[in-house]
Amino acid sequence: MSGHSKWSQIKRQKGVNDTKRGAVFTKVAREIMIAARAGGGDPDGNFRLRLAMEKARSVNMPQDNIKRAIERASGSGEGEQIEEIVYEGYGPGGVAILVETATDNRNRTAADVRSIFTKAGGQLAGSGAVAWQFEPRGLIALIANGRDPDEVALTAIDAGAEDVEESGDRIEVYTSPGDLERVRKSLDAAGLPVESAENAMVARNTVEVDGQRARQNLRLVESLEELDDVQRVTANFDIPEDVFAEVAG
Repeated sequence: MSGHSKWSQIKRQKGVNDTKRGAVFTKVAREIMIAARAGGGDPDGNFRLRLAMEKARSVNMPQDNIKRAIERASGSGEGEQIEEIVYEGYGPGGVAILVETATDNRNRTAADVRSIFTKAGGQLAGSGAVAWQFEPRGLIALIANGRDPDEVALTAIDAGAEDVEESGDRIEVYTSPGDLERVRKSLDAAGLPVESAENAMVARNTVEVDGQRARQNLRLVESLEELDDVQRVTANFDIPEDVFAEVAG
């Protein structure tokens, strides 16, 4: 999963810019609403909602905004119907791309996503065309904080992790989706600082592309992520080292 580690590092570099764009609150609010609607507004009994609320706090979203999103989902606030839709497509060079969205207008979202694919030299595909190339995983990011990565990895595996990767000063722990909460609690209990925990889609295998194709696909992914309706974009290409160094800077 080394390709996913590169993606994670690039996304951390981009995090400040995402916040400046101002779209991050909209994305997180929709994530909270979907989680609350699916499992109720009590975070103690709704793990997905807890994850969404923690993400909101990590980007300094005001507590009033979090509360308002939960109320809107439960019907005690103004009504807004948000639905989750996953789009599948191909980027330049045949790269498989999943686009997870949360939208109140599927026609608008479909048109926006299709337009970005087309302008980037890619194309949307039918349902199931590329989804089989990805799998759902639990993903926990830990801060190494000077600890021996091997020791951290052993602790994570003892806690039930399926795979562990070192990514700079962070360690990424992969679990089955159903074990995410249990492993996270075990890592907390072991005194390991958990930076984030989320359910993610991870490419089963990555494909190699040249530098030009890598840059084209990176621009495509970034353009998709700039849409307010897009929650997450996952692609299955490995980023060449020279392009990675250029982008991750």
